[in-house]
Amino acid sequence: MLDSVTHLTFDCYGTLIDWEQGILTALEPLLANARSRPAPQTILRSFAKHEAREELATWKPYRQVLAAVLSAMAAEFDLSLLAKEPGLLADTLPMWPPFPDTVDALQRLSKRFRLAIVSNTDDALFAETKKQLKARFDVVVTAEQVKSYKPGKAHFDEVLRRLEVPASNVLHVAQSLYHDHMPAQQLGFRTVWINRPSLLAGTGLAPRADIRPDLVFPELSALADFLNC
Repeated sequence: MLDSVTHLTFDCYGTLIDWEQGILTALEPLLANARSRPAPQTILRSFAKHEAREELATWKPYRQVLAAVLSAMAAEFDLSLLAKEPGLLADTLPMWPPFPDTVDALQRLSKRFRLAIVSNTDDALFAETKKQLKARFDVVVTAEQVKSYKPGKAHFDEVLRRLEVPASNVLHVAQSLYHDHMPAQQLGFRTVWINRPSLLAGTGLAPRADIRPDLVFPELSALADFLNC
């Protein structure tokens, strides 16, 4: 199945970057003042719900999506936002940490495959995150560039156009079944589910999706091992 694969495409946040930890850490100053502090799982479910709604609406930059998500979460949990705080998630996003195995696994995989990113973010935000990944990506496709959010197919059409290879030469690597595996498989990609440990087991920060990945691993390093990298 993998003999023809020459390129790996990656989702970033949730797959390479631990965005559950990033989000919860970013919101800690607000939650510390909450009259009734919601559980971490409740916070993350709220984020996933509001983000999915915002991304299905008319396109706007991801920084604005995050501001709208935070405002909706604050209303849901009866939190007061100061004038400077709606940008809190976007401002902290560049510091959200990679998973412990990410950097080493990317370096191993890059010795055998060409790597690309397809991410629901803005160019400037990913440019800062990229510094933490310490890997070379031949192509980076962001929501800002295609004016669309996954699970739309625009990211995947664009990455194939830029890589100049058919989908049969590409293996898409992602955590979110909803955002990534569903549209990628519809376009003929084979997909690898990096089923990271999550406070929202089974879905992570995404709505549910009825899709079966071609391969499943608990972390990126296990994929690198499987591919003999």
